[in-house]
Amino acid sequence: MNFIDKLNAAWRSNDSLLCVGLDPDIERLPQHLRDHPEGIAEFCKAIIDATADLACSFKPQIAYFAALGAEDQLETVCRYLKERYPHIPLILDAKRGDIGATARQYAREAFDRYGADAVTVNPYMGFDSVEPYMEWADRGVIVLCRTSNAGGSDLQFLDVGGRPLYQHVAQLVADKWNKNGQCALVVGATFPQELAQVRALVGDMPLLVPGIGAQGGDIEATVKSGRTANGAGMMINSSRAIIYAQPQGGEDFAAAARRVAMETRDAINAHRG
Repeated sequence: MNFIDKLNAAWRSNDSLLCVGLDPDIERLPQHLRDHPEGIAEFCKAIIDATADLACSFKPQIAYFAALGAEDQLETVCRYLKERYPHIPLILDAKRGDIGATARQYAREAFDRYGADAVTVNPYMGFDSVEPYMEWADRGVIVLCRTSNAGGSDLQFLDVGGRPLYQHVAQLVADKWNKNGQCALVVGATFPQELAQVRALVGDMPLLVPGIGAQGGDIEATVKSGRTANGAGMMINSSRAIIYAQPQGGEDFAAAARRVAMETRDAINAHRG
């Protein structure tokens, strides 16, 4: 089953558009896990177990592991996901962007080493920097388009032939790059009007939508702007608001994460139509 098929199945089986982001900050982990040699992996596994029936995808952010030299724990988390919840897509949030030969190694890292179903990439260096990921025709390639951070406007709103650059990227991916039907786009929930414009340009292409939760994106506006005709089409990501729902990192952190994940999933579903 390829990435798009798996994502479609997860939308249906879990009745969810919620993507749970895994951003393990060692300073915010429960005290009993901070000194544990596998504390990061144990934290993520507990979050996964608590929310797996509520999510359409999981998205570990590689920097939170790599900064601590914990890539082996990321491998453990990815392997756990693939073995215990093989029906839920695993998205490696890496935002890679480099020349073709180097991109090929990054693709091996994402798809061979970590077994990801999809990876986020940066299109700034053009098609030959993204093409190596597309050689894995069963995996997803999620291209940055209109990001949720305020500084994204510095470049993404530059005029390109009478329209902003992010719209040019959306059209380029939809019309030319998506040869295997494996592409998706990153479009932030913090800009619902732009989200609606991207949806109009790319049809039913999946959108990874960060920015609700800690970043303050409005759920109703996000869903109404980005949903497809069948009420799907999005992986709406929430990371910190879910995994750190227990602010002091108590031992019941997984139960708190489940509660917030369920509230978020239900709030999203209330506006799917």
